[in-house]
Amino acid sequence: MDSANYRIESDLLGELEVPVDAYYGVQTQRALNNYHVSANHMSDYPDFVVSIAYVKWAAALANEELGALPHDVAQAIAAACKEIVEGAFVDQFPIDMMQGGAGTSVNMNANEVIANRALELMGHKKGEYKFCSPNDHVNCAQSTNDAYPTAIKYTFIRMNKKLVANLAKLIEALSKKGKEYENIIKMGRTQLQDAVPMTAGQEFMAFAHSLEKEIENLNCNAAMLHEINMGGTAIGTGINAVPGFSELCTQKMTELCGDKMELAADLVEATPDTADYVSYSGALKRLAVKLSKICNDLRLMGSGPCCGLHEINLPPMAPGSSIMPGKVNPVIPEVTNQVCFKVIGNDTAIMMAAEAGQLQLNVMEPVITECLIESISWLTNVIDILRVKCIEGITINKERCEEMVKHSIGIVTALNPYIGYKTSTKVAKEALATGKSVYDIVLENGIMTKEKLDEALDPKHMVESHDYTKDR
Repeated sequence: MDSANYRIESDLLGELEVPVDAYYGVQTQRALNNYHVSANHMSDYPDFVVSIAYVKWAAALANEELGALPHDVAQAIAAACKEIVEGAFVDQFPIDMMQGGAGTSVNMNANEVIANRALELMGHKKGEYKFCSPNDHVNCAQSTNDAYPTAIKYTFIRMNKKLVANLAKLIEALSKKGKEYENIIKMGRTQLQDAVPMTAGQEFMAFAHSLEKEIENLNCNAAMLHEINMGGTAIGTGINAVPGFSELCTQKMTELCGDKMELAADLVEATPDTADYVSYSGALKRLAVKLSKICNDLRLMGSGPCCGLHEINLPPMAPGSSIMPGKVNPVIPEVTNQVCFKVIGNDTAIMMAAEAGQLQLNVMEPVITECLIESISWLTNVIDILRVKCIEGITINKERCEEMVKHSIGIVTALNPYIGYKTSTKVAKEALATGKSVYDIVLENGIMTKEKLDEALDPKHMVESHDYTKDR
């Protein structure tokens, strides 16, 4: 190798070549050498990079105020962190998201990048760590075991806001369809069998209202992530942190990021505890289950066009077959289903990783982080795709919907209050056997007058509660 392109750094395990222009250092380089596991790198998730910069920034300011860091070093660290928060140096976080060491590689990647940028700001060269050390200065009063979970919690808080924003737009689009189709009657179904009439508007509004509950649930579970364990250091006892650091660092974090962070009451308990991740992942899973069910319904409602329900038309997004001309598949609901399956699977991995914690630390936090970041980002993206490329472009086949209602025996349920369940059953059985409509059978057998029958089968009476007693 050309030595001009590398600098030599050392750690516990010895010396290692690091690219001369890299802001990261020897421990990051070891992680690059060790972990070739996934295709996902820390730099792929800017929210993660920004979050750990906030943690280091808050720690530097707290340490300066408490006399643990010299003013010039603390301010250089703060300035470097500010640049990262504003979007600089994201590419200097190249490590694989899947790693051993409970997140130590992530913590040291941040420590090294911030230290080397601070050195430049102080007029020194990269690697001159006697002036600003990744361990002694940037990591002052910290451990991976408090800095890393604080960073990932704030990452999830930031990402949750984007997810909720996209979810709110999807809900709005579904509500708009609900209002647009509020007067179009169609058949409701239970167990894939004809049930009773409803309006297409009611169906879409039900989708919207179902997802509205998930915004509250996501935010409720995200609120738990605001509790952090800064200053607990290695196992929560606070070794190597000066008195008052925990409280002050938490306060500084709140001031810098604008989100209220709270210090855990028991840092020894909080350090290995991953229950908040489990709860938040559960909220993502619950959303995924509902979203997948909605997409299942859309695919059924749009099935056909000649031999299915064909109640709605989904926007055609791509040819559906390499062999069958004219076939168009519901690809957007399909991809949404698959993202939901991934989120549900990730939730299982998170549960297992949380359970695998031992004693004073859960070393499986990297896979929890990877799974949660993936679940949030994939859901955020696919929800927007579903809205723009599917929901907003849905049209309804009004005549088809009305025809199925007219020829369905399901409408006989509306006659129960007038002619009784037993007679209604006979009418339904005859309709199935002869192919005649319920309407015609009732009139032919003199069961009801045309006036009373028309009143009973008025669409507006069949799709909402109605006082039938005055119509008998």
